[in-house]
Amino acid sequence: METRFVTPFHHLLVNNLVANITNFTIWFALTFYVYLETKSVFATGMIAGVYLVLTAACGIWFGSLVDHHRKKLAMAGSSLASLLLYALALAVLLLAPKGAIADVGRPWLWALIGLSMLGVIAGNIRTIALPTLVTLLIPEDRRDKANGLVGMVSGVGFLTTSVISGFLVAWGGMLAALTFALGFTVAALVHLLTVPVDEPRVEAEHGAPVAPRRIDLAGTIKVVAAVPGLFALILFATFNNFLGGIFMALLDAYGLSMVSVQAWGLLFGFLSVAFIISGLAISKTGLGKNPLRTLLLVNLISWAVCCVFPLKSSIVMLAMGCFVWMLLGPYAEAAEQTTLQKVVPFERQGRVFGFAQSVEQAASPLTAFLIGPLTQFIVIPFMTHGAGAAAIGDWFGRGPDRGMALVFTLAGVVGLIVTLLAFGSKAYRQLSAAYAQGEPAPAA
Repeated sequence: METRFVTPFHHLLVNNLVANITNFTIWFALTFYVYLETKSVFATGMIAGVYLVLTAACGIWFGSLVDHHRKKLAMAGSSLASLLLYALALAVLLLAPKGAIADVGRPWLWALIGLSMLGVIAGNIRTIALPTLVTLLIPEDRRDKANGLVGMVSGVGFLTTSVISGFLVAWGGMLAALTFALGFTVAALVHLLTVPVDEPRVEAEHGAPVAPRRIDLAGTIKVVAAVPGLFALILFATFNNFLGGIFMALLDAYGLSMVSVQAWGLLFGFLSVAFIISGLAISKTGLGKNPLRTLLLVNLISWAVCCVFPLKSSIVMLAMGCFVWMLLGPYAEAAEQTTLQKVVPFERQGRVFGFAQSVEQAASPLTAFLIGPLTQFIVIPFMTHGAGAAAIGDWFGRGPDRGMALVFTLAGVVGLIVTLLAFGSKAYRQLSAAYAQGEPAPAA
C-alpha cells in the first residue's frame, strides 16, 4: 500500500461504499415496499430467492470477467449494467396500471422485482473484484486488516442503507428509491473513472501464456482441490448460507410485525454500527494466526445467539440478536477472504471467489424459495391455532410472528451443531496447516 494517507485502495473502498449503498437500498426498499403493498411473506421470500438464485448462477461467470479484464474496467461495467436495469425498472413502475404493483398475481410486480434485483446482482461483480484488489494493492501481512476495512465499509453501507430505504419507501415508495439509485450509480461511475489503478497483466508478467477468456470451471475446481480443506471451507460457508437464507426471507417481515417501516429502518441502521465496530477492530488487530479458528468461533457465538433471541416476541431481544450477528459477521467474511487470498494464486482469484460465491449461494435459493411458503402456509398456522400453539404456545407465544420465531430458533440449533462438528473435522486441521505453511499469493 502507498504511504500516502489516501491511496487508490481507499478511493476504491469509498467507491464501492457508494455502489453498495445504492444497490442494497434498492433491495431493502423493494422488500419493504412489496411487503407493505401486498402483506405477503411469500412475495418477500421470492425477492430473497431471486437474489440468491441469480447470485449462484452468475458467480462463476462474474469471476471469469474479473480475472480476464482489468479490475477497474469490470467494476465500471458493473455500474453501467445496474444503471440500465434500474432505468428499466423505473419504466415498469411508471407504466404499470393503478394497483397492478400490489397484485401478486399480475406480471407488473414480478417485472419490477426482476429488473430491480438484476440491477442489484450486477453489483456482485464489484464484490468479487474488491478482494482481488486487496491482493493486488496490499502486502500479505496486512491483508487481514485491509479485509477489516472492507467489512467496515459494508457496515457503513448497512447503516445508511436501512435508514435511507425506510424513509424513501415511506416518503415516495419505489419511485423515490429508483430515482435515488440512478443518481448515485452515475456518481459512483464517474468517480471510479478518476481512480488510478496500476494493474499489469498478471499472466504475461509471470511468463505464462495469456489464458483464453472463458469461464474455465474445470481449471478453477483443480485450483480449489489442490489446497487441502479448501472445498470443506466453501461447503461450510454454503451450509451457513443455507440457514442464512431463512433470515433473508423472514427477518424483515418479523421486524415489521413489531414496528413501523420507519422505525425498523432506523433500528437496523443503528444496529449496523456493529459492522463498523468490528471492521475497525479487525483493521487494528487482524484475525490472529489462524483465521479459520476465528471463523468457527464467531459462528458458534452467532448460532448460539440465534437460538435465544426469538424466544420472546420482543423488539429488544431481536435488536440484541441482530447486533451480535452484525458484530461477528465481518470476522467470518474477512477470515474466509484472507485464507483465499493467501492460498490461491492471484491470477485465479477472481474465478475462485466467483466459484465460492456460486457454490455458497447454491443452497440459499432453495431455502429462500421454500421458507416463505413453508412459513406462510404451515409454520404460521401451526403456531397460530395448530398443534404447536397448543403444545408450546403458553410460554413461546402464538400468532404469525411466533411462527417465524420458531423457524429462527430451529435454524440456530442446527447451525450450532454443524459448527461444533466442523471444529473437530480433519478438513479444518488440513486447511489450517495449509494456511500456516502456504506461500502468499503473488500480487501483480
